[in-house]
Amino acid sequence: MAPPLLLALRLAFGLLTLVAIGWQLSIHLSHGYNVLNFFSYFTNLSNLFAAVVLLLGAYHLHAVGTTQNEALRAASVVNMVVVGVVFAVLLRDVDLGSLLPWINFVLHTLMPCVVVADWLLQPPRTKLGARQLLLALIFPALYLVYVLVRGNSIGWYPYPFLNPALVGGHGGVAAYAAGITATFAAVAWLVRVVGNKRATNQQFN
Repeated sequence: MAPPLLLALRLAFGLLTLVAIGWQLSIHLSHGYNVLNFFSYFTNLSNLFAAVVLLLGAYHLHAVGTTQNEALRAASVVNMVVVGVVFAVLLRDVDLGSLLPWINFVLHTLMPCVVVADWLLQPPRTKLGARQLLLALIFPALYLVYVLVRGNSIGWYPYPFLNPALVGGHGGVAAYAAGITATFAAVAWLVRVVGNKRATNQQFN
């Protein structure tokens, strides 16, 4: 893809995501909802992170890629793929409350596709190792601990499959958590394999 077009697309989708999240936050606040609850959704956090990565990617489009930058891109891809998968498998038929349909589409469907396409169109310029693979899993692990500890304290969970009262107790939560953790690990491995293969192929083109 031509660099000017890639730059424009990164800017457009990064800004669109920020607008979508800002719009939904204003609705959230107008209904008197808790701000911390809003930012306790993995979807919102992952989309914010993805938007920042896209905007930084547009700014540094012509810079030499570093392992740290590529690791951030990889983490963004992993998070957004899991957002799309979990929504499609576990949340598609769940009542999303005040979430507007177009914002739902942007956050759960469009952005996962955009981030994956960006990874494929501009593969990492440095090969990623096992350390970068593990780094992509740190935030989801910390998020899970935060949600479960906070939920146990205040009785509110951002997702029904993390609420013991809705999934048959802590055993049910553990089963869902194990499944999602396995999904993260599998997606991280796939992102690394595809990214490294694309990076190697690009070196010979």
